[in-house]
Amino acid sequence: MTRNRGRDSSGIPPVTTDRPDLSFTAFHQMNRASYVRYAETYLRHRQDAEEAIDSAFEHLLRTWDQVLLTENPAAYAWTVTRNKVIDHARARTRQPPLIEDAAFDTVALRDAVDPIGQITESLALFRALRQLTDRQQDVMVMTYLQGMNAPEVAAVLGMSSPTVRSTVRHSLRCLREILGPDRTMEGRR
Repeated sequence: MTRNRGRDSSGIPPVTTDRPDLSFTAFHQMNRASYVRYAETYLRHRQDAEEAIDSAFEHLLRTWDQVLLTENPAAYAWTVTRNKVIDHARARTRQPPLIEDAAFDTVALRDAVDPIGQITESLALFRALRQLTDRQQDVMVMTYLQGMNAPEVAAVLGMSSPTVRSTVRHSLRCLREILGPDRTMEGRR
């Protein structure tokens, strides 16, 4: 990977290197596992998830200098990642990523006395989640399906922990309106 950071005051181009910027390397190491888990939730296949995330990181590496100039590099990187996951699903001739599939792979279903009733309830819940904003969906998937805490979600999405907690509260309120008060995710973490 060559880096072109422009010319210095002498007009001579800087020396290029085959190594990525250390800040990119650190960012990659800190976020890859979380990004892959997120992608796997949607794509349902580890290899597809890794391919999508590798594509996102390749894009981020090519544009890393510009990413660092954004107001919130982590949030920008998350947007790139989310879009790459969606693109990857479409490229595989699948429908856009659906979280309804996750209804069949939940702890609640594995522990259910009435598996059919649990599937019905889970499907309704996941369909309701689709009515939330992208940000709300991401926060809820990471919080409830992946079991991440607010600081972990905040680090991945490039927001503050209080914003994550507020988004969870607002999302639960929206889900209550969609599903009714007895069918939300509260108490299911």
